[in-house]
Amino acid sequence: MTWYVYLARCADDSLYCGIALDVAARIAQHDAGKGARYTRGRGPLAVLWTRRCRDQGTALRLEYALKQLTPKQKLAYVAKAEAVRARRRRSSANLASAR
Repeated sequence: MTWYVYLARCADDSLYCGIALDVAARIAQHDAGKGARYTRGRGPLAVLWTRRCRDQGTALRLEYALKQLTPKQKLAYVAKAEAVRARRRRSSANLASAR
């Protein structure tokens, strides 16, 4: 099973971090008022970032670490992670075109 950590923006502009096997289904639960207590009445949620983890333990540790950050730090983390992903995609594209 593949676990995911996700960061979502609530309708009140607050951030929520969680883990799930199926992020889309979990967000639907949040939006229906059946997710975490924090997100009830704060929907709809918009997913800002997801990260695949090899197991539930890894996902839980990353979720805990993210929950210790301030909202500003969480957004900076997401921005940095997205920049790394973009660099990897460009590098892979360059390698593919060189062949």
